[in-house]
Formats: sequence, structure tokens, C-alpha cells
Amino acid sequence: MSTATLSVKQAGPLALIQDGGRFGVGHLGVTQSGAADWISFYWANWLLGNALDSTALEIVLGGNLTLEASHDVCLALAGADLDARINDHPLAPNTCFTLKAGQRLVFRQPRAGLRAYLAFPGGLKAPEVLGSHACTAREQLGGLHEDGKPLQTGDQLVWLSQKPQATRQLPEALAPAMPGQHCTLPLVLGSQAAHFAGRSLYQAFNQPWKVDQRADRMGVRLTGQALNSRLGGIISEGIPLGAVQIPPDGQPIVLMNDRQTIGGYPRIGAITRSACARLSQCLPGTEVWLQPVSATQAQVDYRKQLAVWR
Repeated sequence: MSTATLSVKQAGPLALIQDGGRFGVGHLGVTQSGAADWISFYWANWLLGNALDSTALEIVLGGNLTLEASHDVCLALAGADLDARINDHPLAPNTCFTLKAGQRLVFRQPRAGLRAYLAFPGGLKAPEVLGSHACTAREQLGGLHEDGKPLQTGDQLVWLSQKPQATRQLPEALAPAMPGQHCTLPLVLGSQAAHFAGRSLYQAFNQPWKVDQRADRMGVRLTGQALNSRLGGIISEGIPLGAVQIPPDGQPIVLMNDRQTIGGYPRIGAITRSACARLSQCLPGTEVWLQPVSATQAQVDYRKQLAVWR
């Protein structure tokens, strides 16, 4: 019996194999990577009854990524609406569906959000590198060919379970909402915030910021009225997910999953993990507002989010 596969008939601009991330290797200069919108990624796996961090496909923009099934397979889609279609029939996100042998699944272009997650029975099969299957282009780690590259035309996707899946239905009230023209990002202030002028701290939280074209899995640049720090630079130190660095031009950079592990620009703090998921779905031009929250409040909100999958 031949192995069931999805063949990549046309590669989009950025379709990456991702899982929960690569941890415990930051001291080697290796970043965490993993799904940028971890909430939508978890929901995609939840729909199929997989472990929440099972390896899946992160599809950015769509760009006519085309996948063809060799056998019938039950899949799950969550996250952005990239105008997905099965043989030209619309497919809504946040649902399980069956792709039949010979049918083609196409992701065209963003209608709401930026990243969609496609989950497979048992998770995708891919080589493990430093404890993870996550694809990191900058470090040339992970992916189908262990080189960090996105899917290419001719690639074959294989999944771990060939058994029928016990699928689930995502309640509409819990479906991850994609940001529209406006988005609020909770931020926990850091120790270096005291080195910013009071006027700059006021501006940070009382003006809209625009998501710049210069945005990727390493970081998202925000543009607005410049912020000023009394620190010209600091001794390089470890950088957490969501850290908001202020380079000399005063325009914040929110550091994401593929960020460098250390850096020397002053930081006003870090947006929460859920805010990182939200920001990863913001298209260039989206207006965002930073909202100060306490570390305790951020932890409570994070635990509430995790509780929905228990």
C-alpha cells in the first residue's frame, strides 16, 4: 500500500513547517522559532485531536500555494482566511475537512489575517533538529530538508498517523479573531523603561503605531512618533519573545519567534505571548496600540488562554 502524501504542485512565498518551538538551545545562539500565531496553531491541532504542539504547516500570505492529495485525508485549518479553496470551492478556516484523492487545496491571498495553519493526522513527518522540527530560515535549521527553507514545488508532505481521526468542532465563540484595521497589544514594562523620558513613555501608550512593511518572523517594526531613551545602548543581553527594542531612530521593533538571542538596544518592555500571536496576524498598515499591563495580569491572561484546551 502506497504512503498517503500531499504533493506541492505550486509553492507559495512562505509555507514553513513549524511546531511548538526549539527550546533549551538559546545559549548556543539558536532561536526558539515555532508557530508565530501559537493560538491558531494550537486550535488546528486540537481540531484533529493531535497533541497541541504537533508539527504543522504555517502558511503566510497564501500566494497560490497548491497541494494535491494522493489519498483521502482529514485535515484541519485554523487562523487567517487566505481564501483557501478545494477544487475552487471555498474553504472556511477553523474547521476540519476531508481532502479527497486527486483534489487540490489552494491558498490564494489574505482576506483576514496573515498566517494560516494546516494540521495533519498525528502531525507532519519531518527531521528533528536540536529537539524540534521547526523551520528557521535565518539559521538554516529544520524543514523537510533540514535547511530551513520553505516548501518548494515537488516536495511531498507525509503525516504520522494513517488512522481515521476523531475530529472536533471549534465553537464559534472560541475561534481566534483576526485583527482588523486596529489592534491592541498588552505590554509588560521592563527595567529599562525608567531610562525613557516621561514624554516618550506617554507617547508609547497614547499614540497609534503602524505595522511597517519591514516585518517578518524575526521582528515587526512599528512606525510613529519617535521614542527617546537616555541609554545610547546597553551591554548585550538575552531577548525574550515580544521584546520591544528602541533603536537609535526611535521606531520600536517587536522581536518575534526567529529573533536573535541577544541584543544591545534599550527596551521599554515586552508584549505578552498572546499579543505576539495577534501581532503575527497583522498586515502592514494595521494600526496598533500598546497597552501597559502588570506581569501578574499577563500571567493570568496566559493561563486563561491555556485553560480552553484542557
